[in-house]
Amino acid sequence: MPPVTIRPRWQMLLALLWLTIPLVACAPRPSTPVGPASGAETAAILERLGGAPCPDSDFTCVTLTVPLDHFDPSNPATIEVVFGVLPASGERRGMFVTATGGPGYSGLSAADSYTAAFDPSIPEHFDIVFFDQRGLGASGGLQCVEAAAAYYRADLRTEAPEQEAATIAAARTFAQDCLAEMGHADWLPFLGTRQAVEDLEAFRQAIGDEKFWLYGESYGTQFAQTYAAAHPDHLAGLILDGAVDLTLSGVAFYEQQAQAFNDILLATLEACNADADCAADVGGDAVAVYDNLVARLEDGPIPFTFPLPSGGRAQRRFTLADLEAAVANYLYSENSRMILQRAIAAAARDDLVPLARMLYEALGLDPETERPVLDPTWSDAVYYGVECNDYAYFSGSPEERAMAYIRAGDAVDARVPRLASIFYGDLPCAFWPVEADPRPAPLVAEGIPTLVLGATADPATPVSNGISIYNRLADGYLITTEGGAHIIFGRGDPCPDDTVTAFLVDGVLPPQREMTCSGVVAGAYVPLAPADASTFADPLEALASADDEMYYLPEYYYWDYVTPTSVGCPYGGTFAFSATDEGEAYTLTDCAFSAGFVMTGGGSYNSDSGLFRLDVTVSGLAEGQLTYTRDAEDNLHVTGEYAGQTVDISE
Repeated sequence: MPPVTIRPRWQMLLALLWLTIPLVACAPRPSTPVGPASGAETAAILERLGGAPCPDSDFTCVTLTVPLDHFDPSNPATIEVVFGVLPASGERRGMFVTATGGPGYSGLSAADSYTAAFDPSIPEHFDIVFFDQRGLGASGGLQCVEAAAAYYRADLRTEAPEQEAATIAAARTFAQDCLAEMGHADWLPFLGTRQAVEDLEAFRQAIGDEKFWLYGESYGTQFAQTYAAAHPDHLAGLILDGAVDLTLSGVAFYEQQAQAFNDILLATLEACNADADCAADVGGDAVAVYDNLVARLEDGPIPFTFPLPSGGRAQRRFTLADLEAAVANYLYSENSRMILQRAIAAAARDDLVPLARMLYEALGLDPETERPVLDPTWSDAVYYGVECNDYAYFSGSPEERAMAYIRAGDAVDARVPRLASIFYGDLPCAFWPVEADPRPAPLVAEGIPTLVLGATADPATPVSNGISIYNRLADGYLITTEGGAHIIFGRGDPCPDDTVTAFLVDGVLPPQREMTCSGVVAGAYVPLAPADASTFADPLEALASADDEMYYLPEYYYWDYVTPTSVGCPYGGTFAFSATDEGEAYTLTDCAFSAGFVMTGGGSYNSDSGLFRLDVTVSGLAEGQLTYTRDAEDNLHVTGEYAGQTVDISE
């Protein structure tokens, strides 16, 4: 299994329910932190620090040279860490720093998209700060994509002694290969969170703020709590979103996480059963369909035919490891769970292509070749570089530690019926050549108002973690979304977005210590395209179905909006898309999402007007020339000629 602190997907539109929560002032705003008096003064400080524009960003990047080992003055080695800053556009009230997830997700890559999701009053009144943690991205560029791609598709079952031996061997090989691929062996003991928070402290000192506001998401909550333990006097406020309880050992955390992944998968499948369209597509009990697929894969890989982005077709094999990697990565949010439901429905029809698409997207594999593609925004090398420094796993030789890890998983394997392999995510740490850092003290945060955010359908950081943290806080507030995603702030839901914004901008605390936001487990289900186009009532229905299929292709849905991309269509041909100054451009070449409705032509999406348009020549069951549009209100319209008749149909 890949590590399940998967990179966030901020470009997606999530189906959260909108709910406005009234706020009342429970405490005065803290006095303005000592530091720059305005965004202009921040800009001047950045210039003195050698700041320069971050690539393709509104942020200014500053490179700080910091000690490789903050705790040993006799060690002269240094490392460069890069911070991105967007100075406040209006009256400056301080600095708002985001620690992103992973560990291994580039903060600098997320800076502009995250900031665009904030209420405008936040960048107006705060210097917005993101950073690439030491070793990551602009701060070192450590990567081991080849080793990771091989490991994440390995069979990590542990039901029999020979499987245990193979799992241990895969973890050992990954650790060796990743270390060789990433290089910088001298950095390994110093990549942990304990060292990294001192880099942020050095940045705070360079800017000159006495206090600042710190937001952590997922692993970033681990970072934020560690900073709070080391430098509590320098925090004006703390926000923990998708929190990790640092009083748990690695084993205890992974036990909870494996159970949560099982539970959210079960909830996702049961939500399919409760939806008439999803249940109809699955053709039976979704839980049974999934379990039957697992049973088939336990007997061996299943062959399938994959439509290539180049237009051809390839014979491939789908394994149990592939299924679990794809499924785990698509349990993080409401709409990704809906895409998973559609893939399970397709698998019920013996179509494994949607699951394969999910797998390739999740693991960063080229669908044409199944080879890994470098993603500069994510690093598996840094994931393990941090994780294996932060958590201690048993004692003895590497082999003894690995076997103790395996034995600790016996109870999990017996108790967790699905995705129990999640528990073994940190097994390579048994072979990682570092000693774990000391743990920070349990977070109390005396004098620091702290918001703890979580969702009941979060599989990666189970909501119980956040509740445990909240119960220890001196001045804590708990915000819980029913259902919801892993990470709930900045997803377009006024609850909790309004609450967090009021806390930051106006010094207004929630009206009660605990509040609940409405949410769902999975987004509204979108039915699969029929296999045969003869079932469509008219060309509008056919084009609307193709529109849905294009939109929910994992290659498109999680597209980076930069790389021109081509996708093989299920019944032949290709669908290609690229970014333009106005939005997006599309090319369809003999592309069919249902047999008998073949499209060739082009299209576009205008991001200002919200208009989606296709101009296609249609062949197959009938000939035609059609123009299809979907406006910002999802009104559908098709005009043209089809089957010898003039067409002008609106929904």
